[in-house]
Amino acid sequence: MKNALRSALLGAAAAFCAAVPLPAQDGLDVSVKGFVDTYHAFRTEAPTDWMSSRTRVRGEVRLEKDGGGAFVSANLVYNALLKDLSGFQLREAYAYWGNPRWDIRAGKQIISWGVADGLRVTDLISPMDYTEFLAQDYDDIRVPVGALRVRYLHDTWSLEAVAVPVPEFFKLPVDPANPWSVGPLPPEVRPDAKLKNLEYGTRLSFFLGGVDFSLMALRTWTKMPELQGDHIGYHRLTVLGGDISIPFGSFVFRGEAADNIDDDGHHQGSVLGGLDWYPGADWNLSVQFNHVWQGGGAPSSLATLRISKALLNNALTLSTFAYADVCDGGVFNRLSADWAATDQIHAILGYDYFYADGGMFLRYAHNSEVWLKLKYNF
Repeated sequence: MKNALRSALLGAAAAFCAAVPLPAQDGLDVSVKGFVDTYHAFRTEAPTDWMSSRTRVRGEVRLEKDGGGAFVSANLVYNALLKDLSGFQLREAYAYWGNPRWDIRAGKQIISWGVADGLRVTDLISPMDYTEFLAQDYDDIRVPVGALRVRYLHDTWSLEAVAVPVPEFFKLPVDPANPWSVGPLPPEVRPDAKLKNLEYGTRLSFFLGGVDFSLMALRTWTKMPELQGDHIGYHRLTVLGGDISIPFGSFVFRGEAADNIDDDGHHQGSVLGGLDWYPGADWNLSVQFNHVWQGGGAPSSLATLRISKALLNNALTLSTFAYADVCDGGVFNRLSADWAATDQIHAILGYDYFYADGGMFLRYAHNSEVWLKLKYNF
């Protein structure tokens, strides 16, 4: 399987580079890496059934030459519960070129803005894959988008511009065989692939030693489908916001704020504050609080807590990451113990705990699960 994935990735990378050729000079560097992992989760409440059972090979190929190159990543997946999710999955495929001042990237890629950890305030370009809700690694939840990204880099600031011709949206589970299913949904109507519907935005960032901050403006779409008559669809948004990061001693303060304005002039505000603490001895503690409000609607608040500790010369890492639905009453807490047998081999045992009186976690109140993940990096 690994050789098949490597051949597929090299073929895809070669085709991509043929479409976007690099300067014709000698010395092309090729690197191939990836991992194999297998993940299995079992519900600890009635009906005590399997929540997930999947095995994946991830391959990544990078071709580089004189500041330019191409990157392709893809998965080969076998999903024992959800057969439709088995098969070859292209993840990212983009070409890039850069020098000390300019950075250009075109193709299918993940774009991440802001400083929040596991929460979305200004990080609104790449949507989320909720096939297993939040019970996945956060990097696996991000959905790549086909985009052109251009950055100008200065010593103390940078300017980034992004255009997404065909927007991507949240992936929701509708298969009744999926324990995370949201049930059947009405027909979906997506924006037409026309120039007027593209997403575009810019982000101006400053790096001033004692403080880093950014200002952003984005013309986008709502990413979560909304009921619109007899179908689900999306509406246009203009988002204005920014983020800030300030280190002081063993602490780092992080903040984000955004105003989401739809084409009817309705506003939705979102503000986030976070504090990271690195007290030493391989401890890390982080808290965040995100409050969202809108005219005529009920406000919502979500808090997070992350605690991690490395033991046995960093061979064992214990961690917990929890979401708390402050307004509606609900908790999702992922606890894990990651044992690194070698730099390449990891065994991770975890427990996902759900509790809810209402709100976003109520649907999954009985989805608490124990899980095991084995991973080999190559």
